[in-house]
Amino acid sequence: MSIYQHFRPEEREFIDRAIHWREYVETTYAPRLTEFLDPREQQILKAIVGQNEELYCHFFGGTDGVERKRALICPDYYQVEKEDFQIGLYEINYPKKFITIEHRQVLGSLMSLGLKRGKFGDILIEGDKVQFFAGKEIADYVSLQLDSIGKASVTINEIPLENAIQITESWTEETSTVSSLRLDAVISALYNLSRQKSQNLIQNGLVKVNWTLVENKSFECGEGDVISVRGYGRSKIFSIEGKTKKDKWRMIAGRQK
Repeated sequence: MSIYQHFRPEEREFIDRAIHWREYVETTYAPRLTEFLDPREQQILKAIVGQNEELYCHFFGGTDGVERKRALICPDYYQVEKEDFQIGLYEINYPKKFITIEHRQVLGSLMSLGLKRGKFGDILIEGDKVQFFAGKEIADYVSLQLDSIGKASVTINEIPLENAIQITESWTEETSTVSSLRLDAVISALYNLSRQKSQNLIQNGLVKVNWTLVENKSFECGEGDVISVRGYGRSKIFSIEGKTKKDKWRMIAGRQK
């Protein structure tokens, strides 16, 4: 049975990369550090590396509770240290009295530097304090090139990982029934919207599943999927419990508070 059968077609490119990483460690007996991965990519990588009992896959994103993490794939004898992940924490200095900086502005400015999203971890904001994680291999470049966010002039300082803003995340969990596991039906149930409204949100590019834009209303959702709808927040399908007597799907899902 092909490994691709266990995943979605659009995930094939990442699966190939993960297989390549695994084969590198298998043949060289040397650890392999990846870029920052979103939770879905971490899940796929664990499944692929887990097929080899002599390899381990360790994840770290800079602090507890972050979503995006680097993976270190290594032989079972390798002793892993936090320093192996080569992650730096950077705080953004800007004129706080006059400017408010939002998450999307930080991400947009970082991406405008011409680097891949995988070079950056989570962006943390608490009040007027703004931080982000990044691979240490790009630290000098980012410090030199990132001089503005929106209309604000900024400077970047590296600070100890222990000084990261603490993340508190909670979900309100509830059981829902849906006529199908199509994306539009699931969004309608999770956010109490009409099917037409859900379809419009999808077609207008306002919906992401597992951090990837999805514009196909018939996309089939599955257990563990994280669904983000701009303007409505984020939800996660914790489990799909099977069908009811009325042939509807019963699922347990959470909405992020």
